[in-house]
Amino acid sequence: MKKYIYTLIIICFGGLTVFAGNPDRQGEAGAAELLLNPWARSAGLHSMSTASVSGIDAMRINVAGLSRINGGEFVVSNTRLWEGSEIGINSIGFVTKTGSSGAFAISLVAMDFGEIDITTTAQPGGTGGTYSPSFINLGLGYSYTYENKISVGLLVRAISETLPDVSASGFAIDAGVQYVSGDRDEFKLGIALRNIGSPMEFSGEGITFRADVPDSDIPYPVTASQRGEDFELPSLLNIGISYDFYFGETNYLRTLANFTSNAFARDDIGVGAEFSFRDIVTLRAAYKHALESISDESNLYTGFAGGVSIDVPLKRAENRVVGIDYAYRTTNPFSGTHNFSLRFGF
Repeated sequence: MKKYIYTLIIICFGGLTVFAGNPDRQGEAGAAELLLNPWARSAGLHSMSTASVSGIDAMRINVAGLSRINGGEFVVSNTRLWEGSEIGINSIGFVTKTGSSGAFAISLVAMDFGEIDITTTAQPGGTGGTYSPSFINLGLGYSYTYENKISVGLLVRAISETLPDVSASGFAIDAGVQYVSGDRDEFKLGIALRNIGSPMEFSGEGITFRADVPDSDIPYPVTASQRGEDFELPSLLNIGISYDFYFGETNYLRTLANFTSNAFARDDIGVGAEFSFRDIVTLRAAYKHALESISDESNLYTGFAGGVSIDVPLKRAENRVVGIDYAYRTTNPFSGTHNFSLRFGF
């Protein structure tokens, strides 16, 4: 078993040479929705809880954390992206233990662009009709914990981007590992490799046009199709650590640090803290900074983030709770991003 764990860690660290932040490649990747976090608990830590994430949030941060739950979760979430942009995310996720050491999860994440006016070259002011793009991804993940010390996980995600006359589809794979140590599992280390998959390419009637056949004595129109350029997925590598300071049986302060190596953007580094009081109220705060940033350049998700969770136990002995999570992240530009989640634990 150790051989496979060491191999995964070597692969993840070796990926640093491939996924080192590269400003020259910014804008070359597509499917940017894969980088958006719809779950409020981890969003309140700027998505930097690679080492400590558990439950459904692990589907977007480090899939190895799925099996770090006692029972299961059902979560619905709404995200108001970049306040003022009128773009949102609606999400639903379910995770449950399989046996004593494994966990299986499924999540569905859909972008909400609202209604967009249809315009043409002949009617630039609008035709009177509207359309709404459909960007959806469906994820299936599995995680397994060995002797309560090492967790490994794998996730497969189907991606669909559809407009009325063009569409693209693909798939992505995430892999992760978490390691815990200490009498109360105070120290945690996490590594996650995300969004590794097939290139995507748009196709459909929207990239066809009518044209006359060239070099013909009698010109006649034909339908021609342009070939769309394929694009890569926004791959990244997360490495994080955390340490918990306990005050009594149920109160703790969790400190964390995280490094993100982006294949198509600058790297990020950040720190955060999470304070939990009696497993009922949890407060979060984090700060993230883009490395090698330029002073006059906008880095969307840098700066401060914060959040709060309130868990109401229904039957504590059976881990049944209802939780409400909120997170706010500063953005540049726009007026920040708000995440709301409703959780049912069982």
